[in-house]
This record gives sequence, C-alpha cells and structure tokens, in this order.
Amino acid sequence: MMAAMSADTTTTPPVASRRVYCLCAEWCGVCREWRARFDTLAAAHPQDQFVWVDVDAQEEVLDILDIQTFPVLLIAQDGEPLFCGPVQPTVAVAARLLQGLQRPAAGVDPAAQQLLELLQAH
Repeated sequence: MMAAMSADTTTTPPVASRRVYCLCAEWCGVCREWRARFDTLAAAHPQDQFVWVDVDAQEEVLDILDIQTFPVLLIAQDGEPLFCGPVQPTVAVAARLLQGLQRPAAGVDPAAQQLLELLQAH
C-alpha cells in the first residue's frame, strides 16, 4: 500500500490547457507589430492555446469590454478568467504574466467572464 501511495505522489497530473486571447485591432500599429511577438510567445508555450481576436471583426467584444489601449490579454483556464487587461506588448512581460498566473488575479474585470463566454462560442 505504501508503494502505491509513493507512486501516486510522483505522478504529475496533466496541466489543463490555458487559453490566451489577444484582443487587438487591425488598424492599430502597435497591434500589427505585436502580432509577430504574440506568435513567438505562442510557440514558446505549446501547452497553451493562443487566439488572436480582431475586435473590429468581432464587435460584440467592444460591447462587453471598454478597451482603452491595446493589446488586451484575456487568459482563462477551465472556463474561468485568470487575467483580463492591457499589457505592455513585449514577449518578456507576457511570458512573466503566464509563468506567474496559476489562479485568478485579484480584481479581474467582472466583464471578463461574459467576454470569455462570447469568445468560446465563436
């Protein structure tokens, strides 16, 4: 029985995949420059799903979230928003955010859940 317990403690459960949505606009120069870096970030985190969302193509997003600056990341796991907000468009900043994010951040915008549901439906 002790051997079975020992084996169970050394087995790492599979990590649930996170979804990382990047809300940007095609007309935004910062967003166009960020796109390649976002793709680099996605390649460095193959366990996560990265989704580019052009807010002009999905205008319902703007009805839910009042975006003041781009890019905005919505990071979710198991249908729960962990983070939703603008980020500095650098791979290092976004990578640190992903690395440290294991549960919902305090003060996640309440609209984040509604936004997540909309994006998952598309």
